[in-house]
Amino acid sequence: MTESDWRNLLLLSLFWLTYFVVHSALASLRVKNRFAARYPQRMPFYRLGFNVLALLTLLPLLWLFDSPLLWTWRGIGAWLANGLALSALLGFVASLKYYDGQAFAGLRQGKRGSRRPEDYECFQLSPLHRHVRHPWYFLSLVLIWTRDMNAAMLLSCVMMTIYFIVGSRLEEGKLLAAYGDSYRRYMDRVPGLIPLPWKSISAQEAAELVAAARSASR
Repeated sequence: MTESDWRNLLLLSLFWLTYFVVHSALASLRVKNRFAARYPQRMPFYRLGFNVLALLTLLPLLWLFDSPLLWTWRGIGAWLANGLALSALLGFVASLKYYDGQAFAGLRQGKRGSRRPEDYECFQLSPLHRHVRHPWYFLSLVLIWTRDMNAAMLLSCVMMTIYFIVGSRLEEGKLLAAYGDSYRRYMDRVPGLIPLPWKSISAQEAAELVAAARSASR
């Protein structure tokens, strides 16, 4: 690789690190509480602004992803990689009905004028949640690691994987504070990012955990 390629990789790693730190800070309850206290009238639009900022700040990546190709999937490997990627996309689509899309985007908070810093939905467990606690993180990992790799993509995959690990821990700290022992029991039974055949719960067990969590949070 040329000196320019190495310089772009360094810029890319610094970008991802900055992006993750800022993203995690803005998603934290500490920052949200301070924002709600200082700008209560604007709090209903915090989530929407957060999402727009997260998307816009990804645009610089378009200038940093041109780097030497490391490997491509061929033959049976390509069929397997693309099949896994397609399965992940179908998993995303199938899981959408279990999420409140407007709340996730931040639109519902604006419509309702909600000023609560906590923006997670009521505790619920979709079919995918019975096998992995963070199904969208898992599906994202499948998608990114089944693509052809250049140096920039490989670095980004590594950085995103680290962020999913750290980010899931930070997110679960908030969920434990909200749902307590019910969520802790769920964590004990179901893996975080990678499904394991011997660690999952039945539909009945999921319903019992959800009922217990909602009862405790009243």
